[in-house]
Amino acid sequence: MNPEGQIDLAAWDQLLDWHAASGTDGVVVGGTTGESQVLGEKEYSRLLSRAKERLSGRVSVLAGTGSADTDGTIERTRLAESLGADGALVVTPFYNRPPQRGLLRHFQAVAEASGIPVVLYNVPGRTGVDMLPETVAELAEHERIVAVKEAVGDEARVKKLLETCKGRIDILSGDDPTACRSMSLGAHGVISVAANVVPRRFKAMCEAALANDVDRAESLREQLQPLFDFLGAESNPIPAKWILWRLGRIGPGIRLPLVSLHERHHGPGNQLIEKLKLEKG
Repeated sequence: MNPEGQIDLAAWDQLLDWHAASGTDGVVVGGTTGESQVLGEKEYSRLLSRAKERLSGRVSVLAGTGSADTDGTIERTRLAESLGADGALVVTPFYNRPPQRGLLRHFQAVAEASGIPVVLYNVPGRTGVDMLPETVAELAEHERIVAVKEAVGDEARVKKLLETCKGRIDILSGDDPTACRSMSLGAHGVISVAANVVPRRFKAMCEAALANDVDRAESLREQLQPLFDFLGAESNPIPAKWILWRLGRIGPGIRLPLVSLHERHHGPGNQLIEKLKLEKG
């Protein structure tokens, strides 16, 4: 976004091209790092359409379509389908804190309402509700529910998902620091925060982990750990957007209620950029 908080389409195009050139397998439009909850419908539609047009045939485009209510989620998922999205990333309904049977009915309704693949997204630290592996396993029976992004960074949770889902859907990590370990256990990939900043390096780490090259994967993870730590200094996407601005890839704008990175983090952030020799735009 520009300093006035409006969408910067030129920077958007540059980011999309950078990810395509870096070998990124897929992007999420309107995800957590993309300030999904502060985008108007016209803005969301424009970003998604532009991403699909620019990346078609090169990079898969997932649309973040989850909201706090089922009807709203269905409406946005249908919109994403009409705009050509390759799939929908659907977060659990936040704030309402539905029980497991409510989550089951919610996601079944969303999957029934459109024709695009659905990726479940469980991030209890943000939503206040934890979708349990048994619920995911039941949802995995639906033909259009193809994967789950699990942001509980716990080895036992990944093992339980792999055990209960029995290969019916892909398990994707939603937690960068534990993503390598998750993939070594059998997870199929990760939807990442850090990959917004270091797409090429992060993909190399994932490729090593998926190839069971444990030593290389762990070495790359250790190199990136300071970045993982920094990206948690304040709420995502504040640190990620600040670093991308410092690298010359986007402007400094951000939209309320989010605010710019606190100045106490600027020094460590600049040191991190130099230490990791982050690629500037």
